[in-house]
Amino acid sequence: MLRLVGLVKTFPGFALQVDSLEVENGETLALLGPSGSGKSTLLRLIAGLEEPGPAAQILLDGTNLIPFPPEQRAVGMVFQDYALFPHLSVRQNIAFGLREARWEANRLEARVGQLLELTRLTPQAHKRPDQLSGGERQRVALARALANLPKVLLLDEPLGALDRELREELLLELRGILRQSGLLTLVVTHDQAEAFVLANRVAVMRTGKIVQLDRPEALYEHPKDLWTAAFLGHKNLLSAAQSQGLRLPAKPHLLPPGAVKLGQGPAVEVKERLFLGPRVALTLCWHGLSLYWEGQSDARQGERVGLEVDLTQAIPLENLH
Repeated sequence: MLRLVGLVKTFPGFALQVDSLEVENGETLALLGPSGSGKSTLLRLIAGLEEPGPAAQILLDGTNLIPFPPEQRAVGMVFQDYALFPHLSVRQNIAFGLREARWEANRLEARVGQLLELTRLTPQAHKRPDQLSGGERQRVALARALANLPKVLLLDEPLGALDRELREELLLELRGILRQSGLLTLVVTHDQAEAFVLANRVAVMRTGKIVQLDRPEALYEHPKDLWTAAFLGHKNLLSAAQSQGLRLPAKPHLLPPGAVKLGQGPAVEVKERLFLGPRVALTLCWHGLSLYWEGQSDARQGERVGLEVDLTQAIPLENLH
C-alpha cells in the first residue's frame, strides 16, 4: 500500500496539500484535474524528484520513502514526453535501467523479452525511437518503467502527446497492460474519459487539493459541487437561485441525463442543434433556462419539441467554498 500523509509542497502563488491518501496494491488511481491543479507535482513528490515539507510522509508498505533517492524508491515513472534515449534501440532503452542495476545477463535478457512481448514491441526491438510511431514510443517508455520490477508505477499524461485517434486506440491497450502488470499505479490526466477507463478510483484535484475521491461511476453520478460536476462534463446544472425558482431546495442541483426527456411534455424551442455524427446535441429553452439534451432527433434549430423534466431526479450539490 502507498500512503501519503501531510504532503505539502509550496511554490510562489501555489500550494499542494494532501492531508491523507491511500492507494492499495494492484489498484490504479487516476489524478484528474485541470492544468495547474498539482497532479504532476504530486507524482514528482512520490518519485523523489521534488522534496515535500518537513512533516510529510510517503509510506510504501510501511516504509517512509522520503529519505531515499529516486533510484532506491522502487518507483517507475513515465513522463509525458517519454524521455527515451534517442541513440539507443527499443531493446536497449528497456534494458538501460537493468544494466545500471547490474542485472545478470541471462535474467536481463529474459526480462527484456518478457516486456517486449507484453507491450507488443518484439518486431520493433532493434529500431531507434525516431523510427517508431507515437504509440510505439509510448509503449517503450512504459516497458522501460516496468523493467526494474517497481512496486509503484507513475504515469504523467501517458497519452497526452498522441493525436485523438491514436489516443483512443491505445487507451484500452494501456488499461490491459496495467491490469496484467498488477502494479499499484497512479496516472495523471486532464481527460475524464481516460481516468474513467484506466482507473479503479479517481481523485479530482483543484488548486492543489483533492476535492473528491471515488469510483468512476459514483464520482460521475454524484459529483460534490458545481465546479466538479461541470469539470466532469455535466451540462444541466442549476444555481441555488435557479433551483429555488423551480421549487427545489435553495442550493445548487444537477439534472442527470435521465431527468431530461425529449418528445414528451410541453413544447419548448430548440435554441441550437449540433450534429455530432451518431447523435445530435440540442440546447432547449425551458422556463427561461437552457437545458442540454443529447441523442437521436430530427429536430432543427427554431423548431418546438416536447420536453419533460423530472425534477425528482435532481441531485443536490454543495456550494463552493
